[in-house]
Amino acid sequence: MTTSSLALPTRFLLTTAGAFAIGLGMLSGVAAAQTGSGSPEAQTTPSRSVTVPNAGAATTTRSAAPANPAEADICDPLCDGAPVSEATEDRLADGTGIYGRSIELHISDRDAMGWASINNGDPTDEVWLDRSFDGGATVADSRLGYATIPAGKRGTTTTMFGVNDKAGGRVGVIRACGKAGNRPDIVCSGWTKVEKPATQGTPTKRAVAALVKLYNANTGLWKTTGWWNSANALTAVIDYQLATGDRSYEWIIANTYEKNLHAQGGNFTNDYIDDTGWWALAWIRAYDLTGDPRYLETAKFDADYMWSSRDDVCGGGVVWNINRRYKNAVTNELFIKAAASLHNRIPGDTKYLDQALNIWQWFDASGMINSENLINDGLNSATCQNNGDVTWTYNQGIVLGALTELATATNDRSYLDRAKVLADASTRSAYLNPGGVLTEPCEQNGCGGDGPTFKGVYVRNLGELNAALKDRPYQSYLRKQASASYSKGRNRFDQYGLHWAGPIASISAATQQSAAEAQIAPLWGVNDDEA
Repeated sequence: MTTSSLALPTRFLLTTAGAFAIGLGMLSGVAAAQTGSGSPEAQTTPSRSVTVPNAGAATTTRSAAPANPAEADICDPLCDGAPVSEATEDRLADGTGIYGRSIELHISDRDAMGWASINNGDPTDEVWLDRSFDGGATVADSRLGYATIPAGKRGTTTTMFGVNDKAGGRVGVIRACGKAGNRPDIVCSGWTKVEKPATQGTPTKRAVAALVKLYNANTGLWKTTGWWNSANALTAVIDYQLATGDRSYEWIIANTYEKNLHAQGGNFTNDYIDDTGWWALAWIRAYDLTGDPRYLETAKFDADYMWSSRDDVCGGGVVWNINRRYKNAVTNELFIKAAASLHNRIPGDTKYLDQALNIWQWFDASGMINSENLINDGLNSATCQNNGDVTWTYNQGIVLGALTELATATNDRSYLDRAKVLADASTRSAYLNPGGVLTEPCEQNGCGGDGPTFKGVYVRNLGELNAALKDRPYQSYLRKQASASYSKGRNRFDQYGLHWAGPIASISAATQQSAAEAQIAPLWGVNDDEA
């Protein structure tokens, strides 16, 4: 196998310092810029920094101070200040972000205890809890568990504090607050109470509902994850609606579009060509659901932007970043799928089909598909040879959806045959499926901000291929992923962590999106009662 050592993707490089068995959401948010060394291909995935709007219930410009003790400790039975390790469960109750930091509110509802974490940060960054007993109208206890990120770390947590004052007969709410150590601005999550889990609806419906709970209607993006990950979260929500006919979340599409059309480089572009590809595919999905032509027009703009990055280095292909001309798998696979999808939705088109075929023919001959029919990260720019980097699951998946679209575009079944060869390799790979459950190569040591999205991309695209084949050869595989993640990787609130085979850990909007896609993928093309 021509894979590298298991270095995590460095586009959003985080550490897992301070994480423990039930997870502290250490793998979420948008990272601060990382300083890389050497050429891009010397890294697993080149480092990056993308600015995402701050999200929170309230932002002020006051300086934080050391903790003010509560009037009296709450004990029921755990007491204020108990270590997080004593929590019996972990619900990601809310989240927000500021200057690339991810600030999360966690609640152990069985214990009626909560804590805050700050991740993706720098030493001296601050985090704490506020507590209220009148629904958030006033703050009864401020800066509970005040903590700062220690030297050499990227995150920290507070200790735990009770949400309700049972002895005093008061029902409480808590919020997580934090700030960058070198800036005065403070941001807080929403006020949140102890909750009971929903039990109605199918596993798919509940997984998507839990994903939607992490959506920030004010920014049009998802809390606890990044810019391009939000494109995938939106795609998952649309996939659910397309697969089931439940149109409950159609409002999210327009809200996301209108709140972010002029963000980044405008029209959902930025310097990262792969980011643009994710949004192009999301807007194509949005067009499929709504028929609104503005979404298709934006997808066309995005595909044109991606195509404009094409050059003749290593014989062709689009680049990963307009300022770093690295040729990698994900960006080119995304372009093939986006261009072929556009052709299939634009009567009389020839431009996008020609472009899709151009990039596919180059990609297929580039050497990125290795001798095991698995796809490595990209090409060594000095040699134009396969760089041997990790075979991330999403690189095995996007190509399946791309070839499915090409088969439709050309009415040529050979593209499906090629996709089946690749899908057989990835579904049968013990490296990617230890014990038969899809596992990202980075899971043992932490997957940063990017990796939690990858498996969802894989099963989404495998599901598309499976639905296009009469014998649905991957149905049992897809059902196994849905079943395993539901039984071993999910908490009582239908929140899913990074590990589909368990344990439950590192819950974020990205892990939720991936697992929601695992529930959705077996539904493509089935009867409504199965959905």
